[in-house]
Amino acid sequence: MSSQDTPGVHDVLVVGCGAMGSQIAMACALAGYRATAFDLDAGAFDRAATELRRRLDRDVARGRRDEEAVTAAFERLSFTTDLDAAARRADFVIEAAAEDLEVKREVFARLDALAPAHTILTTNSSAIASSRIADATARPDRVANMHFFNPALVMRCVEVVGGPETSAATVATTTALARRLGKDPVVLRKEVPGFVANRILGAARDEAVSLLERGVASVQDIDTACRTALGYPMGPFELMDLTGIDIGYRAKLARYAETEDPADRPSRTVTELVERGELGRKTGLGFYSYADDGTQYPREDDGTPR
Repeated sequence: MSSQDTPGVHDVLVVGCGAMGSQIAMACALAGYRATAFDLDAGAFDRAATELRRRLDRDVARGRRDEEAVTAAFERLSFTTDLDAAARRADFVIEAAAEDLEVKREVFARLDALAPAHTILTTNSSAIASSRIADATARPDRVANMHFFNPALVMRCVEVVGGPETSAATVATTTALARRLGKDPVVLRKEVPGFVANRILGAARDEAVSLLERGVASVQDIDTACRTALGYPMGPFELMDLTGIDIGYRAKLARYAETEDPADRPSRTVTELVERGELGRKTGLGFYSYADDGTQYPREDDGTPR
């Protein structure tokens, strides 16, 4: 796919340099764009660069990527704490910051004031629809959701969602950009909380937690059933631990704030885990326990949170 598929898009800015943001930025660099990753924390850059290098070197060693292409991508990727300068030269922005509506509105208002008039502003959020952010800008027709899945360098799905004021041209450019990144875009015809994949995944996750809370089966047995009977690559509890239990918790809070449906509130079990700081792999304890090398073990309390 050539740059003609995304006319006018040469520089992509990713706001947020965590695991997701850094991988999105690298995906853009691999596709031939000049990619800039912004973060307030300069310490995030060394962590991101180290992890990206580890992932891509492994891919090269396994024959999945060309070494010269990877070297060229790193040359096109830069990191900065200067949002003003990065936004002024950006043709397309992908925000991957905290799942907090007010934070996102502040970020988008600032981006709107800085970025060129043609620049499209997108959010990676699946929990917060772009229509709740667009009116913080003077360009609601150029605001949309561009939702990647973790890990962004591997997962092929990208959900593209326009709000009521998003133009067809914005949706088309965002979709074309996703394709150029080697993704398979899913374009929603209307906004709905959680979009498509996470609504389906969330239904399975919620049922798994319900079965656990009702004492029907253990964490391990529910995950085993999903892997061996349904063909899931990992069970719902393993996946929650991988992505971060707090991420799903905040997503549920955001959906509940929008719908006010009690069914959308976080479960008791998930709430208790978050309150105790047991967030999954990144803290060493979640629905499972994890050794320093990442090896997964059942919890001492049989995998059932206290």
